[in-house]
Amino acid sequence: PPASQNNEQGSTLRDLLTTTAGKLRLGSTDAGIAFAPVYSTGTASGKSGRTMPNILDDIIASVVENKIPPNRAPKINVKSEVKDEPKDDRKCIQDDCSKLYSDIQYSWICDKHVLWLRDHKNNNNGKLFKECWRQGRPVLVSGMHKKMNFSLWKAESISLDFGNQQADILNCKDSIISNTNVKEFWDGFEDVSKRQKIKNGETAVLKLKDWPSGEDFKAMMPARYEDLLKSLPLPEYCSPEGKLNLASHLPGFFVRPDLGPRLCSAYGVAATKDHDIGTTNLHIEVSDVVNILVYVGIAKGNGVLSKSGVLKKFEEEDLDDLLKKRLKDSSELPGALWHIYAGKDADKIREFLQKIAKEQGLEVLPEHDPIRDQSWYVNKKLRQRLLEEYGVKTCTVIQFLGDAIILPAGALHQV
Repeated sequence: PPASQNNEQGSTLRDLLTTTAGKLRLGSTDAGIAFAPVYSTGTASGKSGRTMPNILDDIIASVVENKIPPNRAPKINVKSEVKDEPKDDRKCIQDDCSKLYSDIQYSWICDKHVLWLRDHKNNNNGKLFKECWRQGRPVLVSGMHKKMNFSLWKAESISLDFGNQQADILNCKDSIISNTNVKEFWDGFEDVSKRQKIKNGETAVLKLKDWPSGEDFKAMMPARYEDLLKSLPLPEYCSPEGKLNLASHLPGFFVRPDLGPRLCSAYGVAATKDHDIGTTNLHIEVSDVVNILVYVGIAKGNGVLSKSGVLKKFEEEDLDDLLKKRLKDSSELPGALWHIYAGKDADKIREFLQKIAKEQGLEVLPEHDPIRDQSWYVNKKLRQRLLEEYGVKTCTVIQFLGDAIILPAGALHQV
């Protein structure tokens, strides 16, 4: 438009609405909108003068009234409208609608809070995943490693290719981060005798902190990057090019979180005396995340639990019957223990952790957020207290080799 019209039309949506509304109030015929003015300066109650924000309400009300068919009363009956709503399928999903999804191999775990898709190759998985995902529930897809080039993900293979790289390594016991050669980490991945010792002579539990990540991952490990991408579950959602992966399609001027991929590698706690620590403390991701267990190392050396000992440690958890059954399957290799909480429980968990901190004599500052700071791994005793005192139940999931765990943004979890 000519420069003289710029001020009149407005440069923002707010300006545009108020400018147009002003024209409607005055009964202007050049408002550029194809319906008559709905503003009147007087009301039935005799009040005169309406404020500008009400103009939009009047416009919307007029449009709604005009949409009502002639054979229906204009008054909206709330109860009848509710009856016309589509049936909520949440109950249908929870009650295992086997007829509706008979072409999908699936089960429910954790009291039907987590969907387990047992056949990663089934092209129909998406329709059940969609119904589960809209409710904000985690989903587990098993067997992803069968699509991958397993040799690329072995510890010795990564150490051989990238052993000379420097990276941040986290000591999970005391949260100390050091920058060191990654070969030191990989040398001790399956050989406990080559692991670092902490002050009291105990074996350190180390984590290679998000190395590599994002564009670095793609540049450093192109073959592994391509192998990962072709193996992603539910690619419409999880692939960077997936049409339902909305974050990947945002215009460039949006500030995205780190969408990865990132390699998360950590020692297990089976070789330590303290099993109350985690390799990933309780936290929340700001975006949806898919985590695939691409490799499980079998530690050897003095003090390491046997396979039966490791399985016993898993069985001490509050496990779903289906997970117990998977543990007894010799073809399955368990590698990670997850505790997951719904996002709606975040405030209760935050309050609980602050209470525990005070009980332990720790200083709790007003700006301190135990979840954001990732300062807690909630052990078994605390998980029981969380249930008893706040009614928050822990969803415990064992991740086996090849399992993909898909978590919605806002879900709390520790590993």
